Amino acid sequence: MSLVEIMASSPLAFAVCALILGLLVGSFLNVVVYRLPKMMLRDWKTQAREVLELPPEPTPETFNLLLPHSRCPHCSHKIRAWENLPVVSYLALGGKCSSCKAPISKRYPMVELVCGLMSAFIAWHFGFGWQAGAVLVLSWGLLSMSLIDADHQLLPDAIVLPLLWLGLIVNAFGLFASLSDALWGAVAGYLVLWTVFWLFKLITGKEGMGYGDFKLLSMLGAWGGWQILPLTILLSSIVGAVLGLILLRVRNVETSTPIPFGPYLAIAGWIALLWGDQITSSYLQIAGFR
Repeated sequence: MSLVEIMASSPLAFAVCALILGLLVGSFLNVVVYRLPKMMLRDWKTQAREVLELPPEPTPETFNLLLPHSRCPHCSHKIRAWENLPVVSYLALGGKCSSCKAPISKRYPMVELVCGLMSAFIAWHFGFGWQAGAVLVLSWGLLSMSLIDADHQLLPDAIVLPLLWLGLIVNAFGLFASLSDALWGAVAGYLVLWTVFWLFKLITGKEGMGYGDFKLLSMLGAWGGWQILPLTILLSSIVGAVLGLILLRVRNVETSTPIPFGPYLAIAGWIALLWGDQITSSYLQIAGFR
């Protein structure tokens, strides 16, 4: 019996395989979250120098998602393969570099663990099939862009736009919504926040969110159809208000400090895609409409 047949016949085996795959992907997402914003900054600087007709900078060291190989930021020790195993290596090394003994950020194993557990849950929730595979890709993208937005207040087009197109493609086969619902979900998702942005700016003279948030909600609409947008916006507002207040108190910063909205949209959209129908039905039942 092949591995595919085993996963198809055993939900537990599929969840375990998804867990292992998620841990590995989580390790790669740590690289994406760290390097992609730096790659974008290099790109912007190069383009700016061209527009300003400034001489190009000396050719920098190759820097992409694959090269240079991972190194300790303190002593430049090259991370060996056995030191790069998700979660396991962190525990084996005691959370310290094997060379200089500098502490390794706890965020790395946490991202790997979250990605692994999330992947296992998706496998268990959907079962073996195309839906699980599609949501795994979506979830990995949402996790990486949420971390980047939390760090840099930036939602990279390099992640958001391919996922938007992928949402339309999978729904061309009716995986989560009809193609018509997905198309109008993408359109409405963008226009709703675009309208809120300009109304807020006209009233206050300030920008309340970034253009990346428009694209992110558009992408979520492309995956779940226009039907998930009201729930996504409601949940993201609630989660954003609660967690935002907690963060402001914990960090002891001013209320005027910008807080990225992307992670809240991502969490809300993920919940709406998985449980939107159940949440809406329960609400209507409690409200007495059913």
